[in-house]
Amino acid sequence: MPKYMFIFRGGAPEIPDLSPTEMEAHLRKWYAWAGELAKAGRHTGGQPLDGMGKTIRGRNRTVTDGPYAESKDLVTGSLVIEASSLEEATELAMDCPVFEFGGSVEVRPVVHHDL
Repeated sequence: MPKYMFIFRGGAPEIPDLSPTEMEAHLRKWYAWAGELAKAGRHTGGQPLDGMGKTIRGRNRTVTDGPYAESKDLVTGSLVIEASSLEEATELAMDCPVFEFGGSVEVRPVVHHDL
Protein backbone atom coordinates (compact mmCIF):
# COMPACT_ATOMS: atom_id res chain seq x y z
CA MET A 1 0.00 0.00 0.00
CA PRO A 2 1.35 3.50 -0.80
CA LYS A 3 2.80 5.62 2.01
CA TYR A 4 2.06 9.26 2.73
CA MET A 5 3.75 11.69 5.07
CA PHE A 6 1.79 14.11 7.20
CA ILE A 7 3.92 17.19 7.87
CA PHE A 8 2.55 19.16 10.80
CA ARG A 9 3.03 22.91 11.06
CA GLY A 10 2.17 25.18 13.98
CA GLY A 11 -0.44 24.08 16.49
CA ALA A 12 -0.13 23.76 20.27
CA PRO A 13 3.70 23.76 20.44
CA GLU A 14 3.58 27.33 19.17
CA ILE A 15 1.06 28.57 21.78
CA PRO A 16 3.18 29.87 24.69
CA ASP A 17 0.36 30.44 27.19
CA LEU A 18 -1.12 26.91 27.24
CA SER A 19 -1.30 25.59 30.76
CA PRO A 20 0.25 22.18 31.52
CA THR A 21 -3.29 20.80 31.92
CA GLU A 22 -4.34 22.13 28.50
CA MET A 23 -1.19 20.75 26.87
CA GLU A 24 -1.69 17.35 28.53
CA ALA A 25 -5.31 17.19 27.30
CA HIS A 26 -4.19 18.15 23.81
CA LEU A 27 -1.44 15.50 23.80
CA ARG A 28 -4.00 12.86 24.84
CA LYS A 29 -5.94 13.74 21.68
CA TRP A 30 -2.79 13.26 19.61
CA TYR A 31 -2.08 9.87 21.20
CA ALA A 32 -5.68 8.77 20.65
CA TRP A 33 -5.66 9.88 16.99
CA ALA A 34 -2.28 8.26 16.24
CA GLY A 35 -3.36 5.16 18.21
CA GLU A 36 -6.45 4.76 16.02
CA LEU A 37 -4.27 4.99 12.89
CA ALA A 38 -1.92 2.36 14.37
CA LYS A 39 -4.82 0.06 15.32
CA ALA A 40 -6.07 0.28 11.74
CA GLY A 41 -2.58 -0.76 10.52
CA ARG A 42 -1.93 2.60 8.85
CA HIS A 43 0.64 4.31 11.14
CA THR A 44 4.18 3.37 10.11
CA GLY A 45 6.30 5.98 11.91
CA GLY A 46 6.79 9.57 12.91
CA GLN A 47 7.90 11.82 15.74
CA PRO A 48 7.27 15.29 17.15
CA LEU A 49 10.12 17.75 16.62
CA ASP A 50 11.84 19.99 19.15
CA GLY A 51 11.81 23.72 18.40
CA MET A 52 15.61 23.92 18.41
CA GLY A 53 17.91 23.08 15.54
CA LYS A 54 20.34 24.35 12.91
CA THR A 55 19.81 25.34 9.30
CA ILE A 56 22.48 24.92 6.63
CA ARG A 57 22.05 27.02 3.49
CA GLY A 58 23.69 27.62 0.15
CA ARG A 59 26.84 26.53 -1.60
CA ASN A 60 28.96 27.86 1.25
CA ARG A 61 26.95 25.77 3.72
CA THR A 62 26.33 28.66 6.09
CA VAL A 63 25.05 27.35 9.43
CA THR A 64 22.54 29.39 11.44
CA ASP A 65 20.73 28.64 14.69
CA GLY A 66 17.19 27.40 14.61
CA PRO A 67 14.58 26.58 12.05
CA TYR A 68 13.39 30.20 12.14
CA ALA A 69 10.07 30.76 10.46
CA GLU A 70 6.74 32.25 11.44
CA SER A 71 5.32 29.93 14.09
CA LYS A 72 2.40 28.95 11.82
CA ASP A 73 4.98 27.73 9.26
CA LEU A 74 7.34 25.94 11.67
CA VAL A 75 7.38 22.17 11.14
CA THR A 76 6.44 20.62 14.49
CA GLY A 77 6.39 16.94 13.53
CA SER A 78 5.63 14.30 10.96
CA LEU A 79 3.85 10.99 10.63
CA VAL A 80 4.07 8.34 7.91
CA ILE A 81 0.88 6.43 7.16
CA GLU A 82 -0.37 3.94 4.60
CA ALA A 83 -3.42 4.76 2.50
CA SER A 84 -4.77 3.64 -0.85
CA SER A 85 -4.69 7.15 -2.36
CA LEU A 86 -3.84 10.78 -1.71
CA GLU A 87 -7.54 11.43 -1.23
CA GLU A 88 -7.82 8.74 1.46
CA ALA A 89 -4.67 10.04 3.20
CA THR A 90 -6.16 13.54 3.17
CA GLU A 91 -9.37 12.24 4.75
CA LEU A 92 -7.35 10.51 7.49
CA ALA A 93 -5.59 13.82 8.24
CA MET A 94 -8.90 15.65 8.74
CA ASP A 95 -9.24 14.42 12.36
CA CYS A 96 -5.74 15.56 13.37
CA PRO A 97 -5.63 17.54 16.65
CA VAL A 98 -3.24 20.13 15.15
CA PHE A 99 -6.24 22.05 13.79
CA GLU A 100 -7.45 22.74 17.34
CA PHE A 101 -4.78 25.45 17.69
CA GLY A 102 -4.68 26.72 14.11
CA GLY A 103 -2.02 24.34 12.80
CA SER A 104 -1.90 22.66 9.41
CA VAL A 105 -1.15 19.27 7.88
CA GLU A 106 0.63 18.90 4.57
CA VAL A 107 -0.10 15.48 3.02
CA ARG A 108 2.65 14.24 0.69
CA PRO A 109 3.15 10.93 -1.13
CA VAL A 110 6.35 9.13 -0.12
CA VAL A 111 8.36 8.16 -3.19
CA HIS A 112 9.24 4.47 -3.29
CA HIS A 113 12.35 3.45 -5.20
CA ASP A 114 13.46 -0.12 -5.75
CA LEU A 115 17.19 -0.21 -5.18
